[in-house]
Amino acid sequence: MPRKPFVPGAALVVAAALTAGLTACTGGSGSDGDEGDAKSGGTSTSSQAAEPGRYQTLPEACGLPGGATVRGMLPGDGQDLSDTEAKKIYGGQPDLTYDTDRRVGCHWTRESTAGTRHLSLDIQRVVSYDAAVSDDDKAQGIYDSKEQAAEIPPGGGSSSPTTPSPSATPDTGNGKDAETGGAGKGTGATTNSSTEEKDAEGEKGVEGAQGKTPSGSPSAASDPSADVSAEPSADLSDSTAPRVLDDLGDAAFLNDKLVTADSGVHRDVTVVFRTSNVIVTLTYDQWSTDKTMLPESQELQDKARSMAGELSERLSE
Repeated sequence: MPRKPFVPGAALVVAAALTAGLTACTGGSGSDGDEGDAKSGGTSTSSQAAEPGRYQTLPEACGLPGGATVRGMLPGDGQDLSDTEAKKIYGGQPDLTYDTDRRVGCHWTRESTAGTRHLSLDIQRVVSYDAAVSDDDKAQGIYDSKEQAAEIPPGGGSSSPTTPSPSATPDTGNGKDAETGGAGKGTGATTNSSTEEKDAEGEKGVEGAQGKTPSGSPSAASDPSADVSAEPSADLSDSTAPRVLDDLGDAAFLNDKLVTADSGVHRDVTVVFRTSNVIVTLTYDQWSTDKTMLPESQELQDKARSMAGELSERLSE
């Protein structure tokens, strides 16, 4: 029987297959360098994954500040309160949020014969959905946007903590303004990936009642016809002007605005600080129905900064 013709190409294919098989069997000893590099590359990628933030949950907002602190920020007319009245005023009203592990808030109101003071607290836990961006870095980006929106002077002067001074002005005014960032604003916060954009915008899932002026008329926030204007900070000294705070959390700033409306004049002091992946916004305002009686900046700032320092310590516990 005649032999089949020899096909060189087929022989080459068979030889290549045998060589590949031998290489695969002996690759552990003959390609340590390449294989090690590949593995180290994978390990390097994994090791570079951003670390999660320190905070995985949030505390109950109304119970975070001390009772004595809240009482000091909401002075009345000196009258004695019943236990029920005190609990209602100083216990605070929790903000309605859709995920208390991502956002919580509380607001307090104290009326007096001269007006009302408002205090609000918003605590946001930031989560990054990008493996290359840490929760802390994501939170810092949101904080930076808040500082920029507040128009804090770049490198604004910082100062050391001060002891709250005694109340130097009467309990006056009421109402929330669109510029105060107080309770009763926002559209909600959720825990899925769609919250990343909401985190960046700093939206707040809260429902709250708008304030009323002492006369019962709607506040500037709810009255479009009100003549509302933000006064320049000419009345502020260097020590009370809007500024960066270098002694609070990982980053912080203080803003102070004087706003005039038909129903009176009010001063809004806001302290914002970041600690790891949590951003805290504290807003404290005082209204005066007498436009010649301007709420004192120093007192409001001292009390707001004192509470912010207390909150930072409690969050760090």
